[in-house]
Amino acid sequence: MSPALPDGDEAPADGALPASVVAGAQTRAFGVYLHVPFCTVRCGYCDFNTYTAVELGGGASQASYADTARREVALASSVLRTAGLPEREVSTVFVGGGTPTVLPVADLVGMLRAVDDAWGLADDAEVTTEANPDSVTPQSLAALAAGGFTRVSFGMQSAVPHVLRTLERTHDPSRIADVVTWARDAGLDVSLDLIYGTPGESLEDWRTSLEAALATGVDHVSAYALVVEEGTRMAVQVRRGELTLPDADDQASKYELADDLLTEAGLGWYEVSNWARGARHACRHNLAYWRGDDWWGIGPGAHSHVGGVRWWNVKHPRAYASRLESGLSPAAGREVIDDEAAALERLMLHVRLAEGMPLAEMTADERGRVAALVADGLVDGRVLLTERRLLLTRRGRLLADLVVRTLAGFGA
Repeated sequence: MSPALPDGDEAPADGALPASVVAGAQTRAFGVYLHVPFCTVRCGYCDFNTYTAVELGGGASQASYADTARREVALASSVLRTAGLPEREVSTVFVGGGTPTVLPVADLVGMLRAVDDAWGLADDAEVTTEANPDSVTPQSLAALAAGGFTRVSFGMQSAVPHVLRTLERTHDPSRIADVVTWARDAGLDVSLDLIYGTPGESLEDWRTSLEAALATGVDHVSAYALVVEEGTRMAVQVRRGELTLPDADDQASKYELADDLLTEAGLGWYEVSNWARGARHACRHNLAYWRGDDWWGIGPGAHSHVGGVRWWNVKHPRAYASRLESGLSPAAGREVIDDEAAALERLMLHVRLAEGMPLAEMTADERGRVAALVADGLVDGRVLLTERRLLLTRRGRLLADLVVRTLAGFGA
């Protein structure tokens, strides 16, 4: 089961937004997230809002999903226009899941066309879809590119068979090189997503996965530490003693190895868990999240943020479809972020970026706590003095949450 939705206020039935969202809108980019909640198999570690055909039974079918998502696009366009927001082209679109590429290419392109019809896509719009390596062909990737997609993010996770089995991933690791080649031949930028810290994964296993990813010549790699969430099959296996999680030192060693190998290959970190071959290949959609821009999340369980208002949709595809068919917003709840919360969120997110946090944007209390972080080797003292911005050292990246707690005055 995926995690429960946040607590919040009741969302208006029509999705209306307060007048406050207009302030500063011209300075914020606008993106769209499209959630596709379908997978052929649910992986044991996954806590995302995803469903297999068996779980869904007779309702909320994959066949009708694109039409349902287009209903929310139409609703979103009406809500933003009624709120008085200025017309803004969409700068980024990200189709996530689930496995978006279990849908026919025509459906994915049709949802993208709906976004374009509603707001217009910027000339340089970044349009990404996630994909499993076993869910694409040369033909489907070429069709995605022809339909307006510019980027694909493959869930590689590992190149080691026993690690993939523990994660319950179904693809053949030898296929990775092929799908990267197919995507590039289609004209798509490519990212590979990796997971480290799987029970039973050695440091050499992790090296094998990194080297396999780099051998493809890929221009973007995301490397995430495995987090075992309650309610997943893997959490049950850990609780029963069937699997043993690695300790913090093991996780740190694997992060450092990733940073070493990726950096040597010419991929620089731009966010704690993300490396790219130059700014052109960084994921602009995710950067918009970290920088606090506006986005509308389409789909069951999707989250949105516009002008300091955050809301989230009902989780189940049947409930989601039912609300839209009745002319109602699918939002289950929302919150209006006050200035204090917004400042804390900016700190939490911006500190994780390689562009750093300008000292001028920090409070006097926060600035007063920086010296201790420099002394502990968590913040780069040279950059602090010469460029007046807070930049994490590699040790600081490993302890980014501690840095944020310290700056915010929450203690260690």
